[in-house]
Amino acid sequence: MSDSFDPAHSAPPPLFPCIALAGPTASGKTAAALEIARRWPTEIISVDSALVYRSMDIGTAKPTADELAAAPHHLIDIRDPLNAYSAAEFVADAQRLMAQIQARGKLALLVGGTMLYFKALFDGLDDMPKADPAVRAALALEAAAQGWPALHAELARVDPLTAARLAPNDSQRISRALEVFRVSGQPLSFFHQRSATETIADSAHSISATALISLEPTDRAWLHGRIAERFDAMLAAGFVDEVRALRARGDLHADLPSMRCVGYRQAWETLDAHEAQALPGPLPPKALSELRDKGIAATRQLAKRQITWLRSMPERRVVACDQPGALDEVLAQVAALVKTAAASTA
Repeated sequence: MSDSFDPAHSAPPPLFPCIALAGPTASGKTAAALEIARRWPTEIISVDSALVYRSMDIGTAKPTADELAAAPHHLIDIRDPLNAYSAAEFVADAQRLMAQIQARGKLALLVGGTMLYFKALFDGLDDMPKADPAVRAALALEAAAQGWPALHAELARVDPLTAARLAPNDSQRISRALEVFRVSGQPLSFFHQRSATETIADSAHSISATALISLEPTDRAWLHGRIAERFDAMLAAGFVDEVRALRARGDLHADLPSMRCVGYRQAWETLDAHEAQALPGPLPPKALSELRDKGIAATRQLAKRQITWLRSMPERRVVACDQPGALDEVLAQVAALVKTAAASTA
């Protein structure tokens, strides 16, 4: 492509932009990012709340060693699964990295599907109340007695905007939203709607939704097929054993953010049931089949939420990821953004 960087024939533009590449799980983000990195001097910033955790490789579809070697990657394997990583931490890390990457004369490419991180980066998040263990424990007891759908109904009464985007059994997010309300008296949506996060003074080191390339399927069946293929590949690669190893540490539990990641939660629950029956050896075929079904269903729900969020952003640059020529279209969009940035700084 004429706008790609060829070190043998041209110098890089005076300033590369910061570009975001988002999409639902299994939409082809990694392959597209690596192709971008082959054509422009690029460093990749992961926008994924699961890839931050060490020892969680198979179930997160973490890039392979060869893929990681193809371009510098950031915000992968930076946390132990015992320790949470917040959206506010992501914003601070991403802004720092964007500035550093651009100072090196490279393209900062933010790639992932954790939409809360993108929202925090684009719109800012106000300082929300810190976690309150006592309130969280009380909510857990209420959920055990009434069920998460009942707490979701409570959330709908006090924070209908947040409740509308959460599934009735999304325990992690329902708990956090109710915790915020009980601690502060303000709904979570109040904090999300305010933009109090400090941004980098130089706008060249920031990013907006106009620089967001969004991979979205025109046919959900195509995406569902890829999700099933990916989960089958994870199982074949030893995903259950990976979760067994995490459980064997003894300091992790099912309520940690890391273990609530899609796939890990379902595997943890399956192993709980298996061990409760004192059954030795590997999971029996029936349990493995049920885990597969639950994991695929949960991943489909995640993809649905991701697509809904993306469609709420009219400024995004949509690429139909299930159509021929999708990769070429992504590269054309990147080229256009790079050309605009070069022209603005000439």
